[in-house]
Amino acid sequence: MKRRSLFQINSIAVMLCALSTLSCGYHVGGKADLMPKSIQTIAIPAFTTFTTRYKLVDTLTQQIGREFTARTRFHIVESPNEADAVLSGSINSAQVYPVIFDPTSGKATTIQLMVNLTINLREQSTGKTLYSRANYSFKQNYDVAVDPHQFFDESGPAFDRMTRDIARDVVSAIVDNF
Repeated sequence: MKRRSLFQINSIAVMLCALSTLSCGYHVGGKADLMPKSIQTIAIPAFTTFTTRYKLVDTLTQQIGREFTARTRFHIVESPNEADAVLSGSINSAQVYPVIFDPTSGKATTIQLMVNLTINLREQSTGKTLYSRANYSFKQNYDVAVDPHQFFDESGPAFDRMTRDIARDVVSAIVDNF
């Protein structure tokens, strides 16, 4: 009899612990879809650019479109006239800075990329701004070989990697905003 009551007390304690964790208020983020149901399609026209990196504009808008397609229910369309919402933006700056130097040769061994954006998601039918962010800054470093025989210009692939990261962050910011 004593053993049975100890078992009952232990099972009640386990159930209370389980219930308390279920009601703690925590939940998995990013699963809610609170974007207006009228938004089914999004157009992402080429961003305005104030930089000399011409390929950055094309790559960035393509990556954002891919990220929306992979992670959300929205369909990406080409024409803003066919879309329920339009994601427009501008690349305000894209800069490259040396940040670490080799002490013996004086050559840069680590380069930092900095991209500054302005993003605006607007509903077509109402003209209402659904998401807006100015001065959206991104930074990323990449290494440069000091040996001239191993030199390979890494800035192109580094900007490609950065556009994927920017696209992931932009889509996350928009989706998490709702």
